[in-house]
Amino acid sequence: MANDRLTGNLLRVVPEQPIGADEPVLAVLAAYTQDLVTAVEKTLTDFLESEVDALTEIDASMGAFAATARDCVLAGGKRVRPLFAYWGWRGAAGGGEPLDPVLPALATLELLHTFALVHDDVMDASTTRRGRPTAHVAVAAQHSAAGRNGDSGRFGEAVAVLIGDLCMVWADQLLAQAALPPNRLLEVRRGYDRMRVETVAGQYLDILGETDPANWSVDRALRVARYKTASYTVQRPLLFGASLAGVDEGAPLAAAYTRYGLAVGEAFQLRDDLLGVYGDPTTTGKPAGDDLRTGKPTALLMLARELASPVQRQALDGTGAQSGDPEITRLAEVVTDTGAVDRIERMIDERVEEALSALEAVTIDETARTALVRLATAATHRRA
Repeated sequence: MANDRLTGNLLRVVPEQPIGADEPVLAVLAAYTQDLVTAVEKTLTDFLESEVDALTEIDASMGAFAATARDCVLAGGKRVRPLFAYWGWRGAAGGGEPLDPVLPALATLELLHTFALVHDDVMDASTTRRGRPTAHVAVAAQHSAAGRNGDSGRFGEAVAVLIGDLCMVWADQLLAQAALPPNRLLEVRRGYDRMRVETVAGQYLDILGETDPANWSVDRALRVARYKTASYTVQRPLLFGASLAGVDEGAPLAAAYTRYGLAVGEAFQLRDDLLGVYGDPTTTGKPAGDDLRTGKPTALLMLARELASPVQRQALDGTGAQSGDPEITRLAEVVTDTGAVDRIERMIDERVEEALSALEAVTIDETARTALVRLATAATHRRA
């Protein structure tokens, strides 16, 4: 895929003015990354077809299992992580370098993402993802329909864990296919490993917070956002892309990417917190109000409790009781009335400003700079 074609798509569709909050992020991302997304999808499809065939040779049931894992990877999504990694690479490499050598590495991030999603859905007992049944729910339904022995739900969860594990192994295999000098690939792998460790750390803090929400705080919720989301959604993919181009982690560009990535990544999670309560399920692909049902200590809910009046606090203390839809609607209104939603919106805007400031004082490919400026807004003012 020619880089100038990617550039042409970007320059044709990215407006001079910042992207507004009402413009769906899916349309924005697809418009100026169509070629990249297509290339990532083809890389994943070709790789997974070979892997599914190899596992089918072990046993027909293994083929079906591998096909389920493949379908989880290819089920859609915004492909945000390869996108940030691409622009991180492009910002350092410029427009003259061929994409093919690094394409397997970019696609690797989607396998890592699927690993995280499938395991996260088991931990959160989520029933839908991207408008479809989650992996453990789908596998449980298959188990039940086949009339097999044992508990269908338990079987579904066990298989989903294995699906996530398989995606992690596949990610390692695909990363190894990047056509890079061995020393550079080793440096890329070191950053990739740090990203994985930070993802696990953030996930642990996330589930820990659900067990002790009374002793959680806004600061700790933001720490979860930093490690669970900012690190492996924006910051580390950008640095991953830079390392693909041979940028040292101590370079000014790496420092700018870190500053930008943490700011946009935290804003991305703060937007997720809002969508988790107020999002349209037909757009987000997930039920609205799940965080209120479980009492998940997000920054939004922690801030609402800090700002709440005694009466409002009493209502909010009732979250986590698996309440019905009417009660969830009422609790969402209480959160809004505390002023927490407005405060979160301001926090998002502040982080976007911080991210844009990080790009101003660093030498970077101008097309990449334009893309990252637009992405800072697109990724944080979205409806899904």
